[in-house]
Amino acid sequence: MKNQILFFYFLIISLLFFNTGCKKIQGLSKGNLSFSLDTVVFDTVFTTIGSTTKQFKIYNNDNKTISIDEIELMGGTNSPFKLNLDGTAGKIFSNVKIEGRDSLFTFLEVKLKVNNQTNPMVIRDSIRFRTNGKDQYIQLVVWGQDMYYHYSRLTPGKQELDLNEGTWLNDKPHLIYGAAFIDEGKTLNIQAGTKVYLHKNALLYNYKGSLNVNGELNNEVIFQGDRLESEYDNVSGQFYGIYFDSARPSSINYAIIKNGTTGIHLFSNNEKNTTNYTLKVTNTKIYNNINNGILIYSGASVFAENCVISQNGGFGLLVLLGGNFNLNHCDILGYNSVSKNQAVGIINHFNINGVTNVGSIYQGIIRNSVIYGNLTSEIAFDTINMAGVTLNFDIQRCLIKKETIGTDPFYKNGNIWNNDPLFNNISKQKFTFVNASPLKGCADDNFPTLLGKTIEGINFSPSNIGAY
Repeated sequence: MKNQILFFYFLIISLLFFNTGCKKIQGLSKGNLSFSLDTVVFDTVFTTIGSTTKQFKIYNNDNKTISIDEIELMGGTNSPFKLNLDGTAGKIFSNVKIEGRDSLFTFLEVKLKVNNQTNPMVIRDSIRFRTNGKDQYIQLVVWGQDMYYHYSRLTPGKQELDLNEGTWLNDKPHLIYGAAFIDEGKTLNIQAGTKVYLHKNALLYNYKGSLNVNGELNNEVIFQGDRLESEYDNVSGQFYGIYFDSARPSSINYAIIKNGTTGIHLFSNNEKNTTNYTLKVTNTKIYNNINNGILIYSGASVFAENCVISQNGGFGLLVLLGGNFNLNHCDILGYNSVSKNQAVGIINHFNINGVTNVGSIYQGIIRNSVIYGNLTSEIAFDTINMAGVTLNFDIQRCLIKKETIGTDPFYKNGNIWNNDPLFNNISKQKFTFVNASPLKGCADDNFPTLLGKTIEGINFSPSNIGAY
């Protein structure tokens, strides 16, 4: 039995040796690579600020393993691009193998140095792949832009405030990290055509000063987040917004405020004076903010004309704990697919530390305006009327969406209820309307206007309800 076992043991060993010796060793592929793209393009990147991460894949379409002799970032150590090959960072890689019918991820970032130029610059580089004696290239392109940099650090024991007055020029973008402050008694003017980019949670903060945003028709001042890649075009909550704290009279004309948290936030103590508004905002579009378009809190006063406030996650216009407002020829619109709040919300009370505080609304005017959206009602009141509190509303010649037609005495002459305004393209923010719209020719020209023209610069008369 022992001899039989030894015989079979040697027989198996011999067969294994024979099979191994006769097995043909599989060589490496003599083919080349393919890629998921041939050019990696970065949208505009601010100098000193890193980009988002881009990626592409390297493919081995052969059944055999392929060996890449060399992968090299051609700009070398001077390149602003950062290359990461399947989790490993570097400028050059050797003898990289990809199994048959497999692929490899490549990741790229870019960070540009200040170039002291006002115009955007184009930076190019490439990645060389040498495989089986053949060179293949992926092109890299980035548009870079210098900017004016505003940065405040508010940490315990260390406060660095970026204080601003004078004029922000439009020759380069302005980038805000943390906050850019307008201090008490100071005035900041922003030129037409200026682009203001704000980092996550950043804000332009006006503390008892004056802010004048001087945009023009077709040359607006733009406030938006600092991520310029196309995938961020419609992402809300990228920054906080513009904050007025007990501010002196200020103005915003021809601005676009989009993709923030609250577009314009105003706070001040209750005042009976309604002639000197905290803010006059005209010809301005405020949209896709994660909370409110305009928030008036605790007594601030706003005059608005030819403004489009639309598709915000909270209210378009929210008045909380009192305040004053006078809106003429505005589109105050819902149309946000996730919002459960109305286009207009008027609430004159607020609970602070368990105590209900109540404020007055001395002037609450909405005229010649559209209040509409996807909800069954797009205007809501939650007010407390008590001794010492004044509530004074005047809403007329408006097109209003409301589940039950308003019967309060402040709904006055010529309001239109629940008629579709027939806008041209709601999803693309085109709130012009077709000829059959109930907005056409239905405004009252006897109400005083600040501008005498529509948001497109067209003279009123006969005028339409809304901004257009």
